[in-house]
Amino acid sequence: MTATGPRDAPDAPVVVDVVALGESMVTFLPSRPGRLADVPSFDRAVGGAESNVACVLAAAGHSARWVGAVGADGFGDHLVETIGAYGVDVTAVRRDPARPTGVYFRTAGDRATDAHEVAYYRAGSAASAMTVGNVDLTAARAGRVLHLTGITAALSGGCLGLLRDLTARRPGRPLVSFDVNHRCGLWPGGGAAHVLRELAGGADLVFVGDDEAREVWGPRGVEAVRRALPGPTTLVVKRGGHGATVFDAGHVTFVPAPRVDVVAAVGAGDAFAAGYLHATLRGLPVRQRLRHGHLWAAAALTVPGDLAVPPPAHRPTAAPHGAAAPRPAWIARADRLAALDDDAWGRLRLGPGWTRATAATEEERTP
Repeated sequence: MTATGPRDAPDAPVVVDVVALGESMVTFLPSRPGRLADVPSFDRAVGGAESNVACVLAAAGHSARWVGAVGADGFGDHLVETIGAYGVDVTAVRRDPARPTGVYFRTAGDRATDAHEVAYYRAGSAASAMTVGNVDLTAARAGRVLHLTGITAALSGGCLGLLRDLTARRPGRPLVSFDVNHRCGLWPGGGAAHVLRELAGGADLVFVGDDEAREVWGPRGVEAVRRALPGPTTLVVKRGGHGATVFDAGHVTFVPAPRVDVVAAVGAGDAFAAGYLHATLRGLPVRQRLRHGHLWAAAALTVPGDLAVPPPAHRPTAAPHGAAAPRPAWIARADRLAALDDDAWGRLRLGPGWTRATAATEEERTP
């Protein structure tokens, strides 16, 4: 159910499946384990929760747009070119000649725990200067889904005002997806609990980890998280390797996560959101949406970087950015796995390379 949609006016942006708005940064990944002080060199990559979601969905065959801001510098060029290579529409990305593109360095390890170091250089970045007045709001709203995260709200007062505008309930708006994505280092003065609850309350679909919900609001258990976030129609509470629970239209659905041989515990949250949105756009039932979330998270967990899949190798040069691309073979494989019966799903184990294999591995076979 991908769509590039009709134009409402000659200059109106094409309506795409998903628009993701937020900051993307150049990420420097260590060439070997160790402290930042000891790592001799780094490999360059792309980081950004929202653009990660757009890239994965575009690589999976959906039409996607990233709305953001980068500096008029080489790092900004790299971000726009790399994200565009996935087939993501980057025409609404603003180039700021007065502010730099954000960058960050991190060590190996899980960024959701203390087993890592991260050094951000994003203060005063081009994206932190985003406001209602300088972002292309028409392009941001021209999607079936608008995906946002709490990271953007923490960057500046202007960014918070932008998210408040985009989560305001108004007729004709797209389905608003909001990943809480709490980063305690971005909220040194506090205020996260109130702001993130407010923004979540304006969204239609909210993703939150039970660990971050406990850190921000204090509740323990999925029912307590729902009481803390009563606003969204659909609330997805993630419990890492245990599984995820969806509260939707008065129904509660839990799906356990498959066992995964983890290569790097980064990017799984963004991939889960992308998988869930993929299944939502296709109109699949809630249980299938959760299973696709788990499977796409497993695709990220079984590779070293943040993104689960590389950019399409043979995207036709005539295809405009943001246009739907053919779905890759691994999506059909994910469909097959998502359709397993409960017993077979419970025995599923996924390791590196499962998205590239042409036949089921021993772990995926059922008696």
